[in-house]
Amino acid sequence: MAELSDFLDSLDPDQAAPLRRIVAIALAEAPEATEGTSYGMPALRVGGRPLVGMARATAHLSLFPFSADVVAGVADRLPGFSLGKGTIRFGPDQPIPDDVVRDIVRARLAEIS
Repeated sequence: MAELSDFLDSLDPDQAAPLRRIVAIALAEAPEATEGTSYGMPALRVGGRPLVGMARATAHLSLFPFSADVVAGVADRLPGFSLGKGTIRFGPDQPIPDDVVRDIVRARLAEIS
């Protein structure tokens, strides 16, 4: 079960790098997380529930914390990013700051617990 690793391996290196960084931060915060899928996308899961998911579109990369509340909680720290109800869209040239990723993962872990 390496859905996330397979997805990252399929990307161009410039697209994979910011997503691999997100995975590394998420695993540092949640070492018990496992690879899987959620809502049809590659994801890290904790306790059978989705922690964060990722996707690539033509014009951007996306991080899915699977929570509108988590996205709203960091929205003011992401000026210039395209935000959806449960999505943060970004590009390889504009990665999500590490401290924001860390807070996203921590907030999502709190929701899961």
